[in-house]
Amino acid sequence: MNKRICIVGAGAAGLHLGLYLQQHNVDVTLYSDRRPEDYRTARLLNTVAHHSVTIAREADLNVNKWPVNENGYYGHYYYVGTPTPLRFYGDLATPSRAVDYRLYLPELMTSFAERGGLIVHEQISADDLETLSEQYDLLVVCTGKGGFGSLFEARESATPFKTPQRALCVGLFKGIKEAPIRSVTMSFSPGAGEMIEIPTLSFDGMCTALVLENHFGGDLEILSKTKYDNDPRAFLDLLLEKLYKHHPSVAERIDPEKFDLAHDANDILQGAVPPIFREGSAQLSNGKTVIGLGDVMATVDPLLGQGANMASHAARVLGEEIVATNVFDERFVEHLESRREDRVLCATRWTNYMLKNLKELPPEFQQFIGTLSQSREMADEFTNNFNYPEKQWDYFSSPDRLAEWCKRFAGPQAA
Repeated sequence: MNKRICIVGAGAAGLHLGLYLQQHNVDVTLYSDRRPEDYRTARLLNTVAHHSVTIAREADLNVNKWPVNENGYYGHYYYVGTPTPLRFYGDLATPSRAVDYRLYLPELMTSFAERGGLIVHEQISADDLETLSEQYDLLVVCTGKGGFGSLFEARESATPFKTPQRALCVGLFKGIKEAPIRSVTMSFSPGAGEMIEIPTLSFDGMCTALVLENHFGGDLEILSKTKYDNDPRAFLDLLLEKLYKHHPSVAERIDPEKFDLAHDANDILQGAVPPIFREGSAQLSNGKTVIGLGDVMATVDPLLGQGANMASHAARVLGEEIVATNVFDERFVEHLESRREDRVLCATRWTNYMLKNLKELPPEFQQFIGTLSQSREMADEFTNNFNYPEKQWDYFSSPDRLAEWCKRFAGPQAA
């Protein structure tokens, strides 16, 4: 049987799925509302780091075009702004890498097209899906735009928040000196917010992404509301003031004379993300099944950088299931969910856990931070498990499990 698959949305999830199906000689059509050339002048889409598990999938798809030895990073520095600040480091077993999606997505789209893939550049809405579904054996939706999210039922048990939990200010910057080891820095300012610094490849070479996760009502929330375009110097001065106060381990590496957006005013993104986890499939009124993938299935706050990685994982699993069968029925969906859900659900739960506990700081979480700061072995495991959120959730899913993990690394004084 010559299967015909339709993918709506050409983000990381849709492109990874499309390239995998193409590699396995499945007839696949991608629908995108953007052309590759549109990205050069687009506003920053996100600040996404791909962990080694995702980079390995890119290598399998022959689209690993940004070598980690040139563009990757090797671990995480941590800074916790307690009265006596904590500074420590954890290694990644294999490097991660961040590429501006305004470079990344058009490169993958071009690879797909050059290998004979069909990309239809057209705006698709939820109202178009029934007509599309009659033309293909399976329909996959990878974007929440166009009203697609309303097709998939929210899973309340995995959606504890009804509103965004952080006021975001995200940008690509120049004028920040690299740390001694090229790494992410995760900085925590209790009561105010968190910041993730990510070495990132963009249009003009390597630069620095700053992901400011600001608590609503806190001292840093103003960064999500102050517009660079209105007065660039005033914005940069405000940002520098807040960085020195709340995130000094990054601020101390900034050259104020060179500090600015990396390329132009499009290099900044402000707003908020409402976290939601939805069921992975839905039935159209004509009886056809539509599969959700990527953001339409699980939208997470960028605090832990899990979104693109769990979407890539889910895309690979879906691709393998499509290749393995010719029947896309209820049992197909059961096979799919039994394989892909653990990582996606655990990444969602772990992110939501951190959003809550970094703000409330319950005793067991404070114990975790203290133990983590004193044990390089534990910091290495915690850092490397950004690749494996299901392993991370094994530790964070209950206070008893977290305490047991800490006990393993706390040393003889904990007995």
